Amino acid sequence: MSEKPKILFVCDSRETAQEALGPAVDNFEVVFASNPMRGLAYLTREQFDGVYVSKDYLKQAFEIGKFLQNEQILDGMPDGVVLLDSENTILWTNDQVRRWSGQEELLGTNFYSAMGSPEILGPDFCPFHTALATGTASSSTLRADDHRFFHVHAAPVHEPHGSSRHLIVTVRDVSQEMLQQQKLAAIHQAGMELADLSPEELSRMSVRERIELLKSNILHYTQDLLKFEVVEIRLLDAKTGRLEPLLSVGMEPEAANRVLFAQPQNNGVTGFVAATGKSYLCEDTTEDPLYLSGALGAKSSLTVPLALHDDVIGTFNVESPKPRAFSESDLQFLEIFTRDVAVALNTLELLVAEKASAAAESVEQIHAAVAMPVDEILGEAVNLMERYIGHEPEVVERLQRILRHARDIKQVIQSVGQKMAPVQAHPQPLPFEKRPGLHNRHVLLVDEDSHVRSAGHALLERYGCVVETAPNGAQAVFMVRNMLPEGGYDVIIADIRLPDISGYDFMLKLQEIMEIPTVPLVLMTGYGYDPGHSIVKARQAGLQSVLYKPFRLDQLLDSVETVLGVPGSVKT
Repeated sequence: MSEKPKILFVCDSRETAQEALGPAVDNFEVVFASNPMRGLAYLTREQFDGVYVSKDYLKQAFEIGKFLQNEQILDGMPDGVVLLDSENTILWTNDQVRRWSGQEELLGTNFYSAMGSPEILGPDFCPFHTALATGTASSSTLRADDHRFFHVHAAPVHEPHGSSRHLIVTVRDVSQEMLQQQKLAAIHQAGMELADLSPEELSRMSVRERIELLKSNILHYTQDLLKFEVVEIRLLDAKTGRLEPLLSVGMEPEAANRVLFAQPQNNGVTGFVAATGKSYLCEDTTEDPLYLSGALGAKSSLTVPLALHDDVIGTFNVESPKPRAFSESDLQFLEIFTRDVAVALNTLELLVAEKASAAAESVEQIHAAVAMPVDEILGEAVNLMERYIGHEPEVVERLQRILRHARDIKQVIQSVGQKMAPVQAHPQPLPFEKRPGLHNRHVLLVDEDSHVRSAGHALLERYGCVVETAPNGAQAVFMVRNMLPEGGYDVIIADIRLPDISGYDFMLKLQEIMEIPTVPLVLMTGYGYDPGHSIVKARQAGLQSVLYKPFRLDQLLDSVETVLGVPGSVKT
């Protein structure tokens, strides 16, 4: 006896299917689907002799029909396409998803299980639920166990009766993009740590030890993070134009000791890069006229300039025994890393510059040792005063005397130091600039980082400023209020992101306390970082100056002078 013909009925109920066939219902094998999506799931799993679709579902069935006609196109896509029901069960999928899952049959499987139960990274941690609940598309990023990342975009299928119960989900492999982002973040973090030495560590290290530590850190990150084995760094002597070797690993001795100048011709790729400030990718050393032999058997090289504030201070070169070993990504990674290398080298130069006399060094050490503890005394005193103002006049008066004495101590030490230390004792890369407009100006520096506060003393007091610091916005507000009877601070420099307040809100507090529309404020921020659009809002409210980290000494001085309304400095 032959099998009964199998018919798929897509309608609102099984009774409707039976009514449509009437008495002949017993002659057929009837499979009931409550909507076209369920019908699609059946069609992908089983063979049918006929399909019946009720008039209520004709439009949707027509659209699904077109979807099935394009199945070959969907299977050929590099992205995955999945049809899910409200329980995240796969009703249909293209070949790409099957390849990613490593399974031939996925129908009826939970989507997340099929993808290896990945971690949902956001921004939407329930993208499928959100899409069904809101009727609008939602997306998120998934991380699988095998270091693969997928971006999913879920769009609800709008159905004629009631809310959506099915989703069309596209899946894209974004592993390369995510891994590149992670590597960029790691490279930037490594660069920030190159010259990250505490004052205690610096005091125990000689100039040679500091240089060797920096070279060791550069080599470690270059080999372990960037995976470059052959490394050469040269620094540019601005007076002679000569490129002096700083670090050489894997280079032939003759190449490492070769005399090179920052000239575009007859000085190899290194001289060309130093002269033009442009990176150079040598894909095949045997065919490149600029290349001079470096590492033994090198077939390709990548050279980028060490640039500090648009000024070339040296070159960074890596080589490989394989031709075309370096990609555009390698170039991007190395350019990012070398920006931090240049900053670290510059910081090192400022830190290790030799003093002109032992007396000057002693005075500077004494002043550095006193500045921060005195700031702490000032901070504690103003905090106490805030508690007793209006309650204990005698206590407040005594605290005010303590503040005056602490400030006097700082000024005496600074005055003695300026008399003892000759001008040439200060490590200046450029001729020392006289900035008379900064002399005896009171500056408040507000930053959570103690290194920044310490540097503020070292840099600004060199030009005669009277510097006080605070670690947060609350203490800074107290100090500003306390200083008003003495004439107030001439300039306030604050980080845009203090631990207890944003730069913009801090500015509003100052306006309220000082009762002036334009406060003498400089906000410090990193490039591209502006939480809550503080800079934009502060500028609209009258902010006078913004200082972008990392900054040069002259940029710091110019910002202070801008707020003070002082004309440009005079070089001597």
